[in-house]
Amino acid sequence: MIEDLYNVKDKVAVVTGSSRGIGKQCALAFAEAGAKLVLNYVSNKEAAEITAEEIADLGSEAIVVQADVKDFEACQTLGEEAIKAYGQVDFLVNNAGINRDITFSRMSQEEWKEVIDTNLGALFNMSKAVVPHMRDAGSGVIVSISSIIGETGNIGQSNYAATKSGMYGFTRSLARELAKDNIRVNAVSPGFVETDMLHTVPPDLLAGIKEEIPLGRFGYADEVALAVLYLCSPAASWVTGTNMSINGGHNML
Repeated sequence: MIEDLYNVKDKVAVVTGSSRGIGKQCALAFAEAGAKLVLNYVSNKEAAEITAEEIADLGSEAIVVQADVKDFEACQTLGEEAIKAYGQVDFLVNNAGINRDITFSRMSQEEWKEVIDTNLGALFNMSKAVVPHMRDAGSGVIVSISSIIGETGNIGQSNYAATKSGMYGFTRSLARELAKDNIRVNAVSPGFVETDMLHTVPPDLLAGIKEEIPLGRFGYADEVALAVLYLCSPAASWVTGTNMSINGGHNML
């Protein structure tokens, strides 16, 4: 029975920004659990194709689709490609995102808008692309990757924090709206995770951050991926409209 509750075999997951980091680990976790993947990248086709090869090695399959998630029409095409390949979309993981860290007094309108359009606009664009198909199927799950910064805010990240905090309002509103269609909508907020983005932070700042984490270490992308897999599985069938904080105790709500 427990095995059945975590079974996603032959389901189809669309994961944006899945060529590296948390997105890649989400894709690999779904593949290992038997799901088929629609991988998305904006510029690094080679990395996305490597992820697809790793998925094949796990005994599953994937297609690779280029799309800039801040482009509404590109997201529509991504959804259409998923349906063309597999005939269904069961899970959407909104993972693609960027940061343009700079203090508010120095931030340009372009630096504000680019982060808003990419991180928050993508939730609208991708949900519009897949929700009609989920409605037709009578079920679906959307999980958006937010951040501890959306919970706490941070100096030099007002644009990024606004998008990650905005995900909570979007998630709760959409969860209420789509519950009648048996579509669940949740968010996951990782703390500081060992990714390429983390290592753009100066080493002395990283050391200070680590000292603030009760569990004494940074997280790993696969730990976040397992939470996403849980939220998409039948085991989480009564979970919607929530935010799951995964941060080693760094921010205890």
